[in-house]
Amino acid sequence: MAWRPLLLLPWLVAAVSGNTAPVFNMTLVDVPEDLPRGAVAFVLTAYDADGDPLHFGLEGADAFYFSVNSNTGNVTLVASLDRETKPRLSLNVLVSDGKNQVVTKRLTVIVEDRNDNRPLFQNEPYTANVPENAPNGTTIINVLAEDKDSGPASRVSYQIVEVTPNNAKNDDLFRVLGNGTILLNGLLNYIQQSTYYLIRINATDGGGQLNGKLVYQTTSTSVSVNVLDQPDLDPQFLNEPYVGSVPENCPLGTSVLTVSAMDRDTGVNNVILYSLTNISLPFAINDTTGTITVTGTLDRESLPSDELLLEVLARERNLDIHNRTAQARAAVTVRVTDVNDNRPQFYRCVLPHCDFTGPPQHRFEGHIAEHASARLPVANLSIVARDPDKGSNGTFELSLQGPGAAAFSVLPSRVTGEGEVQVLVQNPALVDYEQFDVMTVEIVANDTRNPANCCSVATVTIQLEDTNDHSPTFNQSVYKLYVVENSPPGTVISRGITATDPDTGAFGNISYQLLPESIQDIFAVNAVSGEVLVRNGSLLDREMRAVYYATLQATDGAHLTGSTLLEIALEDDNDNAPVVTGTYKVFVVEDQEDVSVQIQAYDNDEPGTNNSRLRFMLEPGPFSANFTIDPDTGLLRSLGPLDREALNETWHGQMDVTVRVQDSGQPPRSTLVNITITVEDVNDNAPVFIGLPYIFEVQERPAGAYVGSVEAVDADQTDVNHRVSFLFGNGSGSSNFLLRTHRLGPGHYQGLLSLAPDVPLDYEQLSQPVFNLTVRAENAATDDALTVVSTVVQVYIIDVNDEPPTIQPSPLPDARVAENSTGPQLEEVTTVQASDPDTNHTLSFQELGLSCYKGAAPVGSVCHGWFHLAPNGSVFANRSEVDYEVCDLALLALRVHDNSTKSGNAYSQNETLRIIVEDVNDNSPEFLPITDTFVVIPDLSPMDLQVAVVRATDVDTGPRGVITFTILRVIFIQDGGLERPFENLFKVVTTAKDGVYVGSIQVASNLDGSLKGQYRVTVEAKDGESPVLSTQAVLDIFTVDQSYRIRLQFKRAVDEVQANTDQIKMALMAATKTTVYVAAIRALVAAPASRSARAAAQSVMEAYFVYSNGTALEFGQFSTIVQSDPQALMELVQLGLAGGRCCVLPSRSLLPRANPVLNLALSLDEDDRDSSLDSTSVNSLDENTVDVAEEGGAVRGGRAGASARTYSGEEPLAAALWGHHAHPSTGMAQPPGEPSPAVMGFSNPSLDTTDL
Repeated sequence: MAWRPLLLLPWLVAAVSGNTAPVFNMTLVDVPEDLPRGAVAFVLTAYDADGDPLHFGLEGADAFYFSVNSNTGNVTLVASLDRETKPRLSLNVLVSDGKNQVVTKRLTVIVEDRNDNRPLFQNEPYTANVPENAPNGTTIINVLAEDKDSGPASRVSYQIVEVTPNNAKNDDLFRVLGNGTILLNGLLNYIQQSTYYLIRINATDGGGQLNGKLVYQTTSTSVSVNVLDQPDLDPQFLNEPYVGSVPENCPLGTSVLTVSAMDRDTGVNNVILYSLTNISLPFAINDTTGTITVTGTLDRESLPSDELLLEVLARERNLDIHNRTAQARAAVTVRVTDVNDNRPQFYRCVLPHCDFTGPPQHRFEGHIAEHASARLPVANLSIVARDPDKGSNGTFELSLQGPGAAAFSVLPSRVTGEGEVQVLVQNPALVDYEQFDVMTVEIVANDTRNPANCCSVATVTIQLEDTNDHSPTFNQSVYKLYVVENSPPGTVISRGITATDPDTGAFGNISYQLLPESIQDIFAVNAVSGEVLVRNGSLLDREMRAVYYATLQATDGAHLTGSTLLEIALEDDNDNAPVVTGTYKVFVVEDQEDVSVQIQAYDNDEPGTNNSRLRFMLEPGPFSANFTIDPDTGLLRSLGPLDREALNETWHGQMDVTVRVQDSGQPPRSTLVNITITVEDVNDNAPVFIGLPYIFEVQERPAGAYVGSVEAVDADQTDVNHRVSFLFGNGSGSSNFLLRTHRLGPGHYQGLLSLAPDVPLDYEQLSQPVFNLTVRAENAATDDALTVVSTVVQVYIIDVNDEPPTIQPSPLPDARVAENSTGPQLEEVTTVQASDPDTNHTLSFQELGLSCYKGAAPVGSVCHGWFHLAPNGSVFANRSEVDYEVCDLALLALRVHDNSTKSGNAYSQNETLRIIVEDVNDNSPEFLPITDTFVVIPDLSPMDLQVAVVRATDVDTGPRGVITFTILRVIFIQDGGLERPFENLFKVVTTAKDGVYVGSIQVASNLDGSLKGQYRVTVEAKDGESPVLSTQAVLDIFTVDQSYRIRLQFKRAVDEVQANTDQIKMALMAATKTTVYVAAIRALVAAPASRSARAAAQSVMEAYFVYSNGTALEFGQFSTIVQSDPQALMELVQLGLAGGRCCVLPSRSLLPRANPVLNLALSLDEDDRDSSLDSTSVNSLDENTVDVAEEGGAVRGGRAGASARTYSGEEPLAAALWGHHAHPSTGMAQPPGEPSPAVMGFSNPSLDTTDL
């Protein structure tokens, strides 16, 4: 036991009576704090010198912890101990010997510590931010856990148990010291390692005893470590390699390409600056955007290569952690593309020995004989033509011009790059020494792709060696002409330019042609007059080419030519709109005076004319009234200060103004330019409260409860200028509340008002249940008093609802609802009432469940959705869903909830509402499937004979489910398809058994046996309660007419045949597999004596042979079947059937002069004709009688309607109907009264009447 008594020296006190009082010998005991309740904590011991029995007791403030056995002194613990709460207990212990006064002594109980407390972390949560370059051993954070236990159990040690992300490298990345200091035990890297770590740390005490075992208590906490990125990486270029192109001679400032680099320190994202290392090349780079532009003239022909290599240096603006500049380099290849900027030139040399570095030559000399042969080259010419441009830009055309051009040609006519040139005699007749002893031609090298700098001309002087010839000549070698650009086709450029030829006659006739041929796309010449015209004015653009050169060639009648040079200058037309340079985006401060923007523009039309003289004007727009513009200079000025708040907030302070720049030509041309002026916001508006007045209610007692909110807006449009803060003004009561500011949107703030968390308001303690609070809204961007506004907020304290509601009465009365009831879709069934003693209650009914029953048996959830409990207690039924036949009882479990309850139980007791579903007549009768085949033999169908049966059910109850059958119509369908109606031919008798109603269709009138076909009967079943519902069924009754009536002759008397009827029928049934229906048995009329053979037959049996499917045997089929069964035939002969081979009396037409019954030849004499049997048709129905034997009586004759019996004792028609139920195995007719399968029936109209 975990206590120890302190034994003191006994001492005795002598009583007056001589009996001494007992003495306690203990003052201090130890009790462990984990001692379970009910265990003995210690034992009170006392000494009595007299040996009297002692009784013990306990008193004092701490006595409730223990219970003492007064006789034994055993003290039991009844309340748990906690050393950390109360380490020492003080008791007054009592002892009495029953003879002296009670002895009292103070006893101190020391509560011994046990390890029952876990270490608790202080100042949680723990979060630390560590730079990625922190060295190994850096202190991350200090954690502290305290344990309330004492001794070793209070000493705490720390362990790192998990680091997330969880991998082997991170397991040793941190370490913890014994004092809770967490140190970095490795190196961090923001890029290559994690940017965040979660360290789980256990704090474990030193262990101690608890419940008899050594126990260690542990607590866990988490430390979040955020790694801060540091600038320690060089930048990196994106999208390398960089290759760009730029045309030579491009304007200065032309953009080549843009390089881009990023700071790989993603958490730092330093600004990148760009520069070029090889500054000798004519390029520059924007230090912030990385865009490379052209800064000098680029001439591809003077460059050593078409590709230039630049080196771009990207450096970070700020130094990295190593105090150096982080930088990276990238190579940029710039391809200088060729521009057709060089015209072809002529050189005196021979390829390949040419030096093109020297100046070109323009004059060459050669000689040739007069009238030399065509294509003979001029001698002593060494001419090379060259264009230094590249590819197609270096391709040019060669042509001749000048006075001798018509006489010569140039070869080649097209050169790419460089080539040797020869002047050939083209027209020997023009090489006329008499006219010119010296001829001059000009070789024109024309770069047609470069109209502005297209041509070079080399003059070739040709010394003619004398021959005889003349050619046309012009008065001038060059004519200067003028035409307006874009002139329409047909415009005349020149008149009167003609050539002369001294030759006469046809040789003196001159025609004109423009050369080269390429000029003919633009200009034309009248071949007779030499008048020069415009052919295609759309190609005349002064801004693209101001002067054209053409050769006007004159050819005489002998095809000698002369030519002149035409210089055609284009006059300007106003065909270019002004060009605005630059973009215009201006930033101004709100309320700034005199905002101005200078617009720069130019026009490509001829300078100094109205076509290029510009005017500026404002276009109408939302802000055009705020500005003015100088029409001559294009200076845009504001008319006054600009107000940011006057602009729509979504415009973000932007004002767009459109200026039209227009030239003075006719018609004038113009260009529009947009100027965007951004007005920056200043704080010039005070907050404004919205939603006034502010009146709120709050319930008593819940400390920290939300009260309401105030809202204010500030019209300024930037965050710093429209930020609003809320606080309380001077006044009483504000100490009971807290006010927090919350941003709802730009310039829109909310002050959330709530009760102070440590001030629960008591409604009964308030002098008045309302507080008038002064709330101020301040703009934090300025200290100006004008930006502070105040308002009063009223807060009303309301009482609390704390009583549960009650449903009345209990139990609830039953509710009833009829299925498929008329009226609205939702029908109110009943209303459940409830009450609540609270005055401010808000009651709402709640549905707890719905159970469905049919006939006291549960039916699942079929009635779910039928009923709805409204919050006000009204129970509604969905009338279109309620179905008695599915469910007749629903149990609705419900309760009431007081929505206004603030404390206590808000719900009532649970109640169950019984909803009884009442049946209505909503189901029509349903016929059961008709699987039987119904057959009627009119000859054997007396009145009231059942010929067919229908069955029907109705799921409604009571009179609603009572079914009555009626026959609506009867139609006889003949074999040919003709229909014939009948009335009152059949009737129906209704009976019921086990919920199924049976309609017995019976004969109500004599049936005509001569009809061939079937009766189609329509039967109606209707129920018995309004509204009466009905259903119809159609069935067919097949008839077996008289044509299937077969007569059998017997050598026995009628009485004997009647006695053997059952045996005869059994033999016939065995042979034919049909049901045999006997229609009549009668005696034959006596025959003359000479007819001995016929006289042997004494009686006749007339019968029908019917299969189960409704078809019957006719004579031929019957005869074949019976004669094919010798055993059956023999049995029939033994029963008296007349004849040997055949057993029936055939028609005379079947076998003339023969009797198939007797197999004898017939003598058709007069006696035969007089025979009474022969003179009577065997098919006659005149004597339709049946001889039957009554019970206990003699045989008598009677009508077919008389009560007759077949072999089984049933009526003939009943036997005929039941005969359709045959055993599947035998095919025989099934006797009445035995169950039988359904057999499909059909009529057989192909069987003809047979005379027997």
